Amino acid sequence: MSVGERDPHSGHMTTGHDWNGIKELNRPVPKIIWLFLIATFIFSVVYWILMPAWPLGVTYTRGLLGLDQTDTLQAQLEEGAERQSAWASQIEELSFDEIRQDTQLMDTVRDTGSTLFGDNCAVCHGTNGRGGPGYPNLSDQAWLWGGAPEEIQQTLRVGINSDHPESRIAEMLAFGENNMLGRDEIRDVVTYVQSLSDPEAVADRPQEALANGEEIFTANCASCHAEDGSGMTELGAPDLTDNSWIYGSDRQSIYDTIFHGRQGVMPHWEARLSPLELKILSLYVADMSAGED
Repeated sequence: MSVGERDPHSGHMTTGHDWNGIKELNRPVPKIIWLFLIATFIFSVVYWILMPAWPLGVTYTRGLLGLDQTDTLQAQLEEGAERQSAWASQIEELSFDEIRQDTQLMDTVRDTGSTLFGDNCAVCHGTNGRGGPGYPNLSDQAWLWGGAPEEIQQTLRVGINSDHPESRIAEMLAFGENNMLGRDEIRDVVTYVQSLSDPEAVADRPQEALANGEEIFTANCASCHAEDGSGMTELGAPDLTDNSWIYGSDRQSIYDTIFHGRQGVMPHWEARLSPLELKILSLYVADMSAGED
């Protein structure tokens, strides 16, 4: 290592380090850095004195200002509850129809309901409510138990096939597994069921299969789905004449449904959501369906 010398251009001493003729200068720390460090230190000391800062076992230094985030949070919660009470009491007291006619209340329902739906329902039904395989589309007009807010509220409250003592109960029997129908009979029923919503899908199927499927349907399925296949909301039996399918409308999916049966579960929310939240969520879901083109 070479002996330190003064750089003729900058006037600073070198450190004595040399890399291929490039010498390192021994420059002092810039004043702006010292000012920044000093300002930071002063700020820290002032903050420690004024604000809660140092842990002391089970407690902490309170600071001269005596600020407590618990008190701040509590004040914010009380302020929010006060703002909420202005419209919450109206929603609790008014009927569904009266609320739906009040544009300001419905704006509140949409705002609050979207949060409730996202926190509790979107994981199964999607953020847009359009559902997916095994989960109903809530944004259309097809409802298993009815789409009026009152009916939606009841479904939310007790669930479907849930452990609630008043749960709605619905089950699609396993006609194949339980040997109630043979495979050829199920195939014919599939053909007939497809014809109810999409006649073009079975245009190439034998008329004999279609007629046989209708006969089997009348004998085994009409008691729940109605003779015309339009379903029965009082039983939670879906309408087979529309284009809304929970488990799929292709032949294999319909065959699997008839052969193995279905028993979807909708959890009940009575113990998880307050009556006010259930009412808001019911209105929100009904409004979501009403907005579908």
